[in-house]
Amino acid sequence: MAVTVRIPTTLRPMAGGNKLVEVEPGTLSEVIAGLDAQHPGFADRLLDEGGELRKFVNIFVDDDDVRYLDGLGTQVADGITVSVIPAVAGG
Repeated sequence: MAVTVRIPTTLRPMAGGNKLVEVEPGTLSEVIAGLDAQHPGFADRLLDEGGELRKFVNIFVDDDDVRYLDGLGTQVADGITVSVIPAVAGG
């Protein structure tokens, strides 16, 4: 099996227009690396210069925010859905 990554509308052009991308399971860091290997540029959009999640990007493993789990070390098993959700601001 694989991990399903939900791609937000704003990043779909980077994924060839796909809403969903399948990658190999592992840590969230490995999932992001797999996503970046298939569709170069994702790591730059999701991670800052220090290799940490950017503040304006929220990532959920199933329904849990990874910031309240183990961050990039969060284990993502077969069949799990990872959702990338850009922060929304406005007034």
